[in-house]
Amino acid sequence: MRTSTTPAIGGERSRTVASPRPVDLAHTLAPLRRGAGDPCTHRDDAGGHWQATRTPAGPVTYRLIQSGSHTVHARAWGPGAQVFLDDLPAMLCLDENLDDFTPEHPLIDDAHRRHPGLRMLRTGRVFEALVPSVIEQKVHTISALASWRKLVRQYGEPAPGPAPAGLLLPPAPETWRRIPSWEFHRAGVGPQRARTIVRAAAIADSLERTAARAPAEAARMLCTVPGIGVWTAAETAQRAFGDADALSVGDYHLAAIIGWTLLGRPLDDDGMVEYLEPLRPHRYRVVRLLEISGHARKPKFGPRTPLTDHTWH
Repeated sequence: MRTSTTPAIGGERSRTVASPRPVDLAHTLAPLRRGAGDPCTHRDDAGGHWQATRTPAGPVTYRLIQSGSHTVHARAWGPGAQVFLDDLPAMLCLDENLDDFTPEHPLIDDAHRRHPGLRMLRTGRVFEALVPSVIEQKVHTISALASWRKLVRQYGEPAPGPAPAGLLLPPAPETWRRIPSWEFHRAGVGPQRARTIVRAAAIADSLERTAARAPAEAARMLCTVPGIGVWTAAETAQRAFGDADALSVGDYHLAAIIGWTLLGRPLDDDGMVEYLEPLRPHRYRVVRLLEISGHARKPKFGPRTPLTDHTWH
């Protein structure tokens, strides 16, 4: 991996990172975006990926762009800019070694050959990945994304630097702790999920330290927090820990999709776990490859899952 850094000019810092393996920036970053209207992300007309986030050194706005098949160029603003740039190779998992990933199923093998630049994500920002995952627990995705947008727009802060209009920092842990229960309710977040977020916010510093652990151990530690189960821990690990094996067991659709895609019949969670066992430690990578390749499928039959409205009228 090669890097080059440009000194700060007018508060802006920049860096270019390169890897011997290809890097597919758009597909790699996709899990960070919580729906098309996520106030914390933006995609510009030139293909730049903007995001506002928080680092141990303070908030940062960054813009990443694919500058070559093996290179990514980054610009960053704010107190956390240098820390973000220092951590960028780790965030994009440029140190991944896939020598042990040799899938035998033809669809997985095809997806891997067609998308060699897919990387995992290791942001290290655990609480930031956890909160929207908690919001998405046991509700329709459309409703969860609307709740995330409403709360961030109400309690987020303007992103530093020359950020696109409307780009916001996600609320800090202390802000999440102070959100009244009725505001969670108005945003469509039920009492159990709201209590989990507030509880996690109270121990946010401890949660952040799990990023230094091995991914499986970190996920187990997350599950010791009341309200956080294996699904939520996996969704967090997929973004914060760079865990290529973080399978979202308990997802409403995933087991059936894996079954129909790879076997031509539905599976339940136990069946999915058993079938994917030989693919450890790359089970989540397989899911992502099937998603981005277009192979993932599930027959459209049966009633549509109703949207659950948790808001007041």
